[in-house]
Amino acid sequence: MYSEKVMDHFQNPRNVGEIENASGVGTVGNAKCGDIMRIYLDIDENKIIRDCKFKTFGCGAAVATSSMATELVKGKTIEEALKVTNKAVMEALDGLPPVKVHCSLLAEEAIHAALWDYAEKNGIKIEGLSKPKSDIHEGEAEEEEEY
Repeated sequence: MYSEKVMDHFQNPRNVGEIENASGVGTVGNAKCGDIMRIYLDIDENKIIRDCKFKTFGCGAAVATSSMATELVKGKTIEEALKVTNKAVMEALDGLPPVKVHCSLLAEEAIHAALWDYAEKNGIKIEGLSKPKSDIHEGEAEEEEEY
């Protein structure tokens, strides 16, 4: 069901923790499944992401996508980090089951939220970055769930 890479990043997550006085912090959640992801960025004066850490409350796929997302943005410029999509996270993990694709969306949104926080703190605009959602389902039509 899960690829070896997903299992590896779940069992041995990279970059767990938080960064004190982070350049940017992004927190997003998924109210439908209860996952919460927080990503911390340490960005230097050349706009390079020196360090990236995460704290995630959620399923194994949420932990794995957080771990992989931090690996994908570390050492990158802000512009390169902005291009890390949920598809890139999934591909780097050799895929996710369809019911877990939302975890990769959380990872993408958490990166964007941390970059937004960085931009706000520094009074800058990052081309192509829009205000992040606090919940990945924000703006969707409310659906009645039947059990």
